[in-house]
Amino acid sequence: MDGTSVDGRGGIDAGLVRRLIKAQFPQWAELAVEPVKVDGWDNRTYRLGASMTVRLPSAAAYAEAVGKENEWIPRLAPYLPVPVPEVVGNGVPGEGYPHHWSVRRWLDGETSSVERISDLTAFAVAVGEFLLALQACDATGGPVPGGHNFHRGGPPAYYDSETRAALVALDGQVDVEAASAVWEAALASRFDGPPVWFHGDIASGNLLVRDGKLSAVIDFGTSGVGDPACDLVIAWTMFSGESRAAFRRTVAADAGTWARARGWALWKALIVLADGRDEEINKLVIDEVLADHQLSS
Repeated sequence: MDGTSVDGRGGIDAGLVRRLIKAQFPQWAELAVEPVKVDGWDNRTYRLGASMTVRLPSAAAYAEAVGKENEWIPRLAPYLPVPVPEVVGNGVPGEGYPHHWSVRRWLDGETSSVERISDLTAFAVAVGEFLLALQACDATGGPVPGGHNFHRGGPPAYYDSETRAALVALDGQVDVEAASAVWEAALASRFDGPPVWFHGDIASGNLLVRDGKLSAVIDFGTSGVGDPACDLVIAWTMFSGESRAAFRRTVAADAGTWARARGWALWKALIVLADGRDEEINKLVIDEVLADHQLSS
């Protein structure tokens, strides 16, 4: 989830960031600290001077990702077609803040949105090509699905009980019979290929654009090696029609992978909707997923 940044959310504010920088990176103590305009949910991000950012996990559940990103992003970056975050400083707990954190190089670009993209179909192809390049990276020793990435890259069955509970709660708001069919199709499919790298949260908020084109990919906190189906959710959250078709052609997703991807998209939309959040957006995603499943039947 991304939204307008609010200084102080999660007990993290610019004052804390300044104290952490002064204590651990005194060479940067005089640089300005400002919240970024659009912030994520798992982490709080602050601009540090003109060329860096400070990224701090917002809760313990997200803290494990810091070390993972610091270790693996430098190994992956040389093989990827667009820039990804570059860590320039590793922060440790201090000043009352309990987690490890990081300082990163600033990446130029704006948070992606349909309005900022010059050609959505070409953008979908670029995103797909990024995923193929990521999947081609050496997965030896990479982090397998688990708590560090909320089990992305594993089978969607991990969230079976949560999904079914959401369906019960949303009876009358969504087509439960059709949604159940999508979910059962996702559960019936099995990933039997070699584990590959996946990002884990390919969404508009983690894609940057410049001059209408993909310019960077950020936030590898839910990355790992396993089934890449979870990376295809953007097919229904951002793409449609020709852009969705171009994305699927680019990533060469077979029917089973596409079914699991629909399951991941449905799970997330259902649980957020059942929680009473972002009703319009998630109902639209559910409708798109259901319609896509119907076309494939």
